[in-house]
Amino acid sequence: MPESSAAAGPGSTYDPDDPSAVVVPIEAATAWRGAAHDTTAAAPTSLQVLRSLDSGPRGLLEEQAGERLARYGENTLPAWRPVSWPRRFLRSLRDPFTSVLLCLGLVSAAVASWGTACVTLVLVVVSCLLRSAEEHRADRSTAALRELVATTATVLRRTGPDAAPHARELPVGELVPGDVIRLGPGDLVPADVRLLRASGLTVHQSALTGESVPVAKHPVDSPPGLRAAGDGSGAGEESCAGEGPFARPELCFQGSSVASGSGTAVVTATGADTRFAAAYDGSARRRGTSAFDRSVHGISWTLIRFMLLTPPLVLMANAALRGRGLETLPFAVAVAVGLTPEMLPVIVTTALARGASLLAGNHGVIVKRLPALHDLGAIDVLCVDKTGTLTQDRPVLESSLNASGRPGPEALHWAAVNALWTLQLADLPAPDALDEAVLDAAEEREEPLSAYDGVAALPFDPVRRLATAVVRRPGKLGVHTLVTKGAVEAVLERCALDEAERTRLRELAARETANGLRLLAVARAERPARPRPYTAADERGLTFLGFVTLRDALTPSAADALDALKDRGIAVKVLTGDDPGTVARTCRDLGLDPGEVMSAERIDALPDEALAKAADRVTVFARCTPEHKARIVSALRTAGRTTGFLGDGVNDLPAMHAADVGICPRNAVDVARETADVVLAEKDLAAIDHAITAGRHSSGNIATYLRITLSSNLGNVIAMLAAGLMLPFLPMLPAQVLVQNLCFDVAQLAFAFDRPASEVLRWPTVLRPRDFLHFITGFGLLNATADLATFAVLAVALHGSAASGGQDAFHSGWFTENLLTQALVMLLLRTGGRVAGGRGGGPLRVAACGLAVVGLLLPLTPLGGLLGMSALPPLYYLLLATVLALYAYGLRAARTRYERKWSRS
Repeated sequence: MPESSAAAGPGSTYDPDDPSAVVVPIEAATAWRGAAHDTTAAAPTSLQVLRSLDSGPRGLLEEQAGERLARYGENTLPAWRPVSWPRRFLRSLRDPFTSVLLCLGLVSAAVASWGTACVTLVLVVVSCLLRSAEEHRADRSTAALRELVATTATVLRRTGPDAAPHARELPVGELVPGDVIRLGPGDLVPADVRLLRASGLTVHQSALTGESVPVAKHPVDSPPGLRAAGDGSGAGEESCAGEGPFARPELCFQGSSVASGSGTAVVTATGADTRFAAAYDGSARRRGTSAFDRSVHGISWTLIRFMLLTPPLVLMANAALRGRGLETLPFAVAVAVGLTPEMLPVIVTTALARGASLLAGNHGVIVKRLPALHDLGAIDVLCVDKTGTLTQDRPVLESSLNASGRPGPEALHWAAVNALWTLQLADLPAPDALDEAVLDAAEEREEPLSAYDGVAALPFDPVRRLATAVVRRPGKLGVHTLVTKGAVEAVLERCALDEAERTRLRELAARETANGLRLLAVARAERPARPRPYTAADERGLTFLGFVTLRDALTPSAADALDALKDRGIAVKVLTGDDPGTVARTCRDLGLDPGEVMSAERIDALPDEALAKAADRVTVFARCTPEHKARIVSALRTAGRTTGFLGDGVNDLPAMHAADVGICPRNAVDVARETADVVLAEKDLAAIDHAITAGRHSSGNIATYLRITLSSNLGNVIAMLAAGLMLPFLPMLPAQVLVQNLCFDVAQLAFAFDRPASEVLRWPTVLRPRDFLHFITGFGLLNATADLATFAVLAVALHGSAASGGQDAFHSGWFTENLLTQALVMLLLRTGGRVAGGRGGGPLRVAACGLAVVGLLLPLTPLGGLLGMSALPPLYYLLLATVLALYAYGLRAARTRYERKWSRS
């Protein structure tokens, strides 16, 4: 077919050598690229595709290729842009807690409360630096994006319109739409292409679809009877039966590789227009709000509302009841600071960074995005693929059946003879996985294969869907034995059987396939020895011997890991492109009840709301495309579940982006490693269990810190507001409030290094704003009661003191009581929730004791005098011990009641 020149103008052109050929200008290539991805459109012929791309089977002119390269750009993937330190630092300021601190610091500076302003702003800077440093470390620990494409490709180019095409090796970056390329065994497909010719071509698409079996590819212009596809087991035929562009036999996509055979194809899409790049598109990289983000934003806005309401309330109440004016503004700001957990950004970053560091050092797991460690602890649904996670991506023999369906060794014996001599005599780029499984089983059973001499081999062909070996048997002079194995239908068609027997064998095969097994049919025939070559025409009149059934080898640790995840309250969902029967069999073998298996057709028929309900109920989803996986994960999040997705191929990218946490193994494709939040040392569910444990460890410490500091701060604020209205002087000076907060903040750093009780690790840890509000309200009121009870103690202990001395003593007494109650709260509410323990951890015990010592001794030091505090009489400490004992008893009782209520909810 002739090609048009590069000078063709807009509109169609008429070729005088071929009046029927209407050449479409290059603008039509864009429309073709969209049509190639449209699975509902009728497949155009090769001739139509070449015309739409303004190309031909002899390839492009060098001049045409140069113009298109300038127009469409290089055939490269979009790359990540490095984030600069200033930008990373400024991005940290968008954290809600950091924003709260920054606002408080600015307000403190505005009212000339320089001590509060300086400390708060220093905390902001330290928090941003810690966060930026950890993100930078994570970026350096992960390899930069490397393109999963071939480095060179064999391209047909011409120097002139009348010149003969010549094949040359070109860097894949120079490929353009319309280029004609050649593919051979072991080649990586360098762009999205449409096949023009193919001979026995099979392609690995596992990086794109997750299917472990090579898929047969051929031009659609082949006669309908030759379009059957599949591997020797028939798995390929099932794979191609699914919907989606990857099932179309005439299309090959960038990121796949040639398993066997050869072909010639025309490039239809390059660079950012390929399916590979679409999965890696920048819009897809913009992840939705994660569980950590949702929790932090909810709690932050609750704190912001309290912070905004507190100063006006303090000012109005003091003005109305005590006649005080703006002189109480520093006190109001100090109260707002006291309500806000100043150390939260530092503790969150430290706890997550420490957890990530221990996880990397002990288990080789890299956490690339620190908040993802919290999300790991909050996961209650884990979505996984079957291949490589539940199974080892290699088949193993299940059984050898005779023609009656009963166990018998004959089928395995002859299948092994076929596999041995096919591997030895055929020029294959790599051994077939099914052949290796058959030979391994034969070796275990010590089948006598060495007695045969190989004569010839007809290797597996995706059109024939079978392979034949010709051998000489001992004692059979002048006779050659043809041994054929392959897809059930292909072998049965070549056997000398009546229709009733053929139907019975089909039904037997269907029953085995429904149980999730792959089948190889085996047949044999005797032929007179001859010197001329054997061809596919000789594969007739065979004697059927039986079936060899195979299943996917299970991952040894998968069953135990599934049990461990179940014990941790995590539901496992299997999202796979495999056949429903195959994946259901795998799940049953691992002790995971597959229940109702939902296929892609049903997923497509459900609206989003119905899919969200179904996804929460169904365990196994079969024949899933990348889009199906992403939609299922999004539906689970819509149903309120915190999801993780474990994947390793380009086909998993949309689902990894849709999940709260994207997880991949270290041997995943580069683009998946770059996209994932967590990178495992290996694709093993046991490694995920370690990662989830570390996430719950860090999240538990953060949750404990929030419960304790917010309830304690709320109680102090309520008490200070009440005292401010009852007393003729401020209950605490702003400087005293600041020092008290600093002491408590320093002690709270121990939460980042605490080891929570083992019960905390048994269930997902989620920071729910409503739960926190209930907790801090109840325990905050209890704390305020203890603070107000101290008023009576101080009234008795300081009765008769002078006015000025009474104020200083009051400040000292309340300062001491506040720090002592906070130390008690740290110990008695250490783990929070229903699993609160009465004992403190090592770091926490030391910090609480240090806080108590400061509270008791600071008023007696010269620094106490500078802060406006004085020594207290012994009677105060005796009465305070009584208040603290009652407060500790109240804490235990309230905690027990809260645990029971929480366990029933």
